[in-house]
Amino acid sequence: MKKNLLMWDQTLFRDIEVFEITYVPEQFDYRDEQIERLAFAVKPALIGGSILNTICRGVPGTGKTTSVKKFFEEVEGAATKIVPIHINCQIDSTEYAVFSRIYTKLTKNRQPPSGTAFKTLMDMLAKYVEKEEVIPLICLDDANYLIYNKEFNNVLYAALRIHEVYQKIAIGVIVVISDPDILLESILDARVASVFRYETVNFEPYSAAEVAGILSQRVAQGLYPNVLTSEQLDYIVDRTMRCGDIRIGLDMIKRAVMYAETDARRAVTQEDLQKAASASQDLHLAGTIKTLSPDELQILEQLVKMTGTQTLLTTGDLRRSMTKDAPKLTRFNEIVEKLDHLRVITVDYANKGSGRKRYVNLRYEKERVSKLLQKKN
Repeated sequence: MKKNLLMWDQTLFRDIEVFEITYVPEQFDYRDEQIERLAFAVKPALIGGSILNTICRGVPGTGKTTSVKKFFEEVEGAATKIVPIHINCQIDSTEYAVFSRIYTKLTKNRQPPSGTAFKTLMDMLAKYVEKEEVIPLICLDDANYLIYNKEFNNVLYAALRIHEVYQKIAIGVIVVISDPDILLESILDARVASVFRYETVNFEPYSAAEVAGILSQRVAQGLYPNVLTSEQLDYIVDRTMRCGDIRIGLDMIKRAVMYAETDARRAVTQEDLQKAASASQDLHLAGTIKTLSPDELQILEQLVKMTGTQTLLTTGDLRRSMTKDAPKLTRFNEIVEKLDHLRVITVDYANKGSGRKRYVNLRYEKERVSKLLQKKN
C-alpha cells in the first residue's frame, strides 16, 4: 500500500500552471477563424490605414480572452509599430482607470501621481505616442463592466476621438463582451456611434468534442500519466458542458488532483471529482452573480425565496410575487431569458390550460444560491 502513496516532496502535476484561467497555451485549437478575423481588422494599419475596431462576443468561457492574447503575441512578434495593450475592465472599470493603465503599460512608467487631471493624463499619453510613433491597440476585456458602471461611452469617446485633438494619433480598439443581453445599439450614444464602426467576431460555446480535446491537451501537458482516467475525464467534460464554461473543467481537474495530493494518493478518485465539481460550480455561479445588475439580482432573489413553496412555479407566479418597484413586464422577460442563457435558471415551456406557460426553476440548490447572494450583498 505504501508504494501507492506520494512522498512529501512529490507531486501529481507536471505543470499546474496549465490549469490556471489566465494561462495562454502554446497550442490553441478551435479558434483559428476568430483569430484570423482579428488579424483582418488590424491589417490596414500595416499599410498606412487605420485599425478596424472589433467586438468579440460570446458567453464566458468560450476562448475570447485567450484568442485576443494569442493574437497579441503574433502582433508583438511581428515587430511592427502596433503596440497591443490588454485591459481587464473588471479591475479598471472607469475612464480614468482605463487610460491610466494604458499609459503605464505603454510607457512602462509608474501610474501618474494621485490627483493628476484626466486631460493631463491624456496629454502625457499623446506625447509618448507621438514621440515613439506607435499605434496603441487596446483590448477592453470584459467591457460589460464599463457598461454596468456607465463608463463605456466615455472610454470609447476618449479613445476614438483622440485624433481630433492630437492629429497624429490613432487608437484601435477590441471590445470583449461576455454578457449576451447587452445590445450595443441601445447603449452607444450619438457622439460615439458616429465614430465607432466595428467588426463583430462571434465566439460560440465549445462543443463536447472540443471541450474534450482542450481538456485532454491540458491533462497531457499538466499531469503525470495515470493520474486521471479517460472515464473520469468524460465525467469532467459532462459537468463542463452543463455549465457551458471551459474554465469549470480546468478548475475541476486542478482541484481534484489537489485533493488527491492532500491525501498522498497517486490517482484521482470519484470522490475527489465530486468535491471538485461542487466547488467549481460555486466558483462559476459566484462569478455569474457578480455580473448581475440590481434588477436582475432582485428577480433572482425572489425566485430563491419562492423555490420550494410550490411544485410548479411559472414566470407569471414569479412576477406577481414581486414588489411594486420590480422591473416592468418587458424588462422582466428579458431578465428571465438572460438568467436562463447564463445557466443560473431553467425555463421550460408547456401548453396547459388557456395558453403556453413558462415554468422556471433554479439550476443550483437553493441554499447554495442564497449563500452566494448574501455574499454579493
